[in-house]
Amino acid sequence: MHRKILHIDMDAFFASIEQRDNPNYRGKPIVVGGRPEQRGAVAAASYEARRYGIHSAMPARTAIQRCPHLIFAPPRFEVYREVSQQIRGIFTDYTDLVEPLSLDEAYLDVTTNHFAIPSAMAVARQIKQQIYDTTHLTASAGVSINKFLAKIASALDKPNGLTLIAPNQANSFLDTLPIEKFYGVGPATTAKMKALGIHCGADLKGWSEEDLVARFGKVGRHYYRVVRTQDNRPVNPNRERKSFGAERSFAHDLDSERDRTQLHQELALIAQKLVERLQQRSGYTLTLKIKYDNYEQITRSRTFPEPLKSVDNILGIAQSLLNQSLVSNRKVRLLGLTVSNLVKPNTTYVQLSLAI
Repeated sequence: MHRKILHIDMDAFFASIEQRDNPNYRGKPIVVGGRPEQRGAVAAASYEARRYGIHSAMPARTAIQRCPHLIFAPPRFEVYREVSQQIRGIFTDYTDLVEPLSLDEAYLDVTTNHFAIPSAMAVARQIKQQIYDTTHLTASAGVSINKFLAKIASALDKPNGLTLIAPNQANSFLDTLPIEKFYGVGPATTAKMKALGIHCGADLKGWSEEDLVARFGKVGRHYYRVVRTQDNRPVNPNRERKSFGAERSFAHDLDSERDRTQLHQELALIAQKLVERLQQRSGYTLTLKIKYDNYEQITRSRTFPEPLKSVDNILGIAQSLLNQSLVSNRKVRLLGLTVSNLVKPNTTYVQLSLAI
């Protein structure tokens, strides 16, 4: 029996929330993120903004060049998290097998569901409608027999789309799918594949597993399998988070020597934000990220026998790493901190005595 897998993806999630909450933004090109004078970047773009070629991670100065009347909305992550929790509650009304990928997307296994609805398409329609009734936001859904196909399907008819790739359609669908539409095949890999004559799924299917591994490494095995509809990954509701991080880009580059005091002040703000995101979690490894004005990036990490969770603890270590890592006569564009090697929730640790 084939599984019934949904991939639900909210449409321009951050930007759509801003347009929902501010009538002046509706129907206009807006982005969520920092303004050009703040040397910010686009975190999310409305569909009106996307028509100008604006997309996430684009520098704000590039976005405003493409659309001079672009509206910049500062991010409100507390609101986005609250709405995400509402949506996740809707998912769990239907199934316990929910695997969130981010605030705005998740996989659901509805092979068996709480309402005994036999049709996965019917479940997807109900979920989409319930999301709209609850949040006044739209979502796109992909329905298929595995995660890979459901993920591709959800992107085929955005916004507010609903696409089914049925079991008897899966092979022919993948045969004709352009290689750049395969989930996980980015621009660089697309160019490499096309140079090898791989333009669509049928071309990819013509390669042996050994040859794909020889050309693309271990991921070649993945390409070999998914083009044959072989994706047995379960929907995992207990997917663990690996790290928490926070960072700041500066409006003006800070000199590693002359602005050393300000760099430490900025690091204190980053540490505070990191602890807020950690909430009750902690971890053993702290990583400092420094990005210089030429976009060169370095990281420095330290791991400790006891978990890190307080601002003072994290900041003291971060300041030490910063002092050891800064290169003289360089200008710093960004600082970031990450806590990883996390302690599992609800785990109690006792400090052991060294006495014999």
